[in-house]
Amino acid sequence: MQRKLKVGLIGYGYAGKNFHAPLITSIPGMELAKVVQQKLNSAKERYPGVEVVRSANDLFQDQSIDLIIIATPSTDHYTFTRDALLAGKHVIVEKPFTVRSSEARSLIALAREQKKMLSVFHNRRFDGDFKTIRELHGQGLLGRLTDVRFSWDRYMPKVDVSAWRESSAPGAGILYDLAIHFIDQALYLFGVPSHIHADIRKQREHAETDDFFDIVLTYENGPRVTLEASLLRREKGPRYTLHGTKGSFVKCGEDPQEETLLQGLTPAWADWGKDKPERFGALDMTFAGQHYIGRIETMAGSYEQYYQNVYDHIVHGAELIVKPEDAQAAVRLIELAQESSESGKTIAVNL
Repeated sequence: MQRKLKVGLIGYGYAGKNFHAPLITSIPGMELAKVVQQKLNSAKERYPGVEVVRSANDLFQDQSIDLIIIATPSTDHYTFTRDALLAGKHVIVEKPFTVRSSEARSLIALAREQKKMLSVFHNRRFDGDFKTIRELHGQGLLGRLTDVRFSWDRYMPKVDVSAWRESSAPGAGILYDLAIHFIDQALYLFGVPSHIHADIRKQREHAETDDFFDIVLTYENGPRVTLEASLLRREKGPRYTLHGTKGSFVKCGEDPQEETLLQGLTPAWADWGKDKPERFGALDMTFAGQHYIGRIETMAGSYEQYYQNVYDHIVHGAELIVKPEDAQAAVRLIELAQESSESGKTIAVNL
């Protein structure tokens, strides 16, 4: 008989409602038992069996809860994660792990002391386009990569003063919201860079936090990796651009899983994670002496794989895909990017 993990979810905002809750319920071995929600009862309406509670302490004190998900604003991640670990729970934290890397190190040490799993929801490792470029790179089809660019273009010219991500609070802004994804992907693909240089700005009128970044990661004997995003780009450019000694790959459009989840569909849907053919990436390469130009099908995205791996790790001892040390390294690079932007200098990376 399959062991069930009972899950408690703290926070039922955008991430909790649209990502965590539907993905948790898509895993046969997981049961969404309780949701901490201060205002509406939409969680109970969507998941009739779930109990809605008003305080996180209810989850901490419930001996039947095995795993707690922290899907709150970034400023609360450290406190909730610490308290959940001290209560003897396994924990998943929404990205970014913490606001400061020192907090992340402290939580990693606490998880070890408590002998509990700690992971961070870096779901963008499971985007279909990222899985595709990882496969291309792993097979060496582009040769030695020389120039790589990850871009996240959005057009949101008006500042939403009601949104905490638009506030001046620690952990707000697109550096912690979007750059953290790209940094995790770069670390996963290429490892730790030797140097970082960043330009982080507030470009929109009345902006209280950053809404633009251009970050360059330098790898010794590796590619020059540029990570960029802006909230003032009406015309979107390629999402991923990779140039190597044997060819180039250019991919436009975003992974469809977020849009699918917003429609109320889950991984049980037949076309889950599949990209549209018109958004397949363009590949131009020379292989075995032959020149190839064409489009290659995007690998299917698989956010549910993150939660299935967590289940397999807790229940069966499988290796954890997203380790807390990875997420701590990403937060540290965010700090170094801020230091670089403020000083105007290239910073040597020391994690």
